[in-house]
Amino acid sequence: MATNLEAFTDYLQKEKKYSPHTLCAYVKDVSDFQQYNALNFNQQDIVSVEYVQIRSWVVFLVEEGLSAISVNRKVASLKAFYKFLLKIKQIEVNPLLKHRALKVSKKIQIPFSEKEMNLVLESFQVEEGFEGIRDRLLVELLYSTGIRRAELIHLKLNSVDFSNGSIKVLGKRNKERIIPVLSVVLEQMRLYLKERSDLEVVKDEAYFFLTKKGLKLSESFVYRLINSYFSKVSEKVKRSPHMLRHTFATHLLNNGADLNSVKELLGHSSLASTQVYTHNSLSELKKVYVGSHPRGGNDSKV
Repeated sequence: MATNLEAFTDYLQKEKKYSPHTLCAYVKDVSDFQQYNALNFNQQDIVSVEYVQIRSWVVFLVEEGLSAISVNRKVASLKAFYKFLLKIKQIEVNPLLKHRALKVSKKIQIPFSEKEMNLVLESFQVEEGFEGIRDRLLVELLYSTGIRRAELIHLKLNSVDFSNGSIKVLGKRNKERIIPVLSVVLEQMRLYLKERSDLEVVKDEAYFFLTKKGLKLSESFVYRLINSYFSKVSEKVKRSPHMLRHTFATHLLNNGADLNSVKELLGHSSLASTQVYTHNSLSELKKVYVGSHPRGGNDSKV
């Protein structure tokens, strides 16, 4: 089993190019199932298991209080493991072949409104120096490009092309993409770099965004910063960097952008991932429709 798990880890890292975080999650999920199987079915090797054993584990996870999303994620790790065993001819049939994921209730995430975005951006003062200029730029870049938090944190100085007005980011599975940057944001980037050049110490020189101590930003730092600024203008429960990505996509669609263009900007591999953002743009479309159609005044459902 140890050899198979090591080979699986190597496969995810080198062939699938999963991030260290995703890699650890997959390996832990498979290891957790192995431990459960050893304890409850007295079977150390999980290469050849019956679906009833996996189903028992799923029931156990649900009874432990895990959400359907978490259980589905763990089962997805297990499914990937058995697909790998099938690939290297360790098994002939994937025991999860006919498994159906647990139903998950879809929650529509409400993005920040244009008013909320403007209130936050207007709250920054240039006089605040390096940190104020950096924080405003950080919010502007997340909102105007839709990049992920990790992509922002790992943005390099040499990935900013002022002449072409674009940035190059490294997305999931090490996929690079070029994103256009608004001229007003480019000006803020130049202003930030001027302030950055005056820092006394710069340790992580290759990275674009730094703390005042010259260090690369952390994920928790960016989350706290976004949550702090938006808690002053919004009562929404979710005030995370990802909500700015969600807001970017929704506002583009609301203002007429086509789905394929938004897909490319977000770096999604399929339209299915992008379509989750159409829920809110559809509600905007309904308002326009009802307000414009001669018989729209009688529609009480919108």
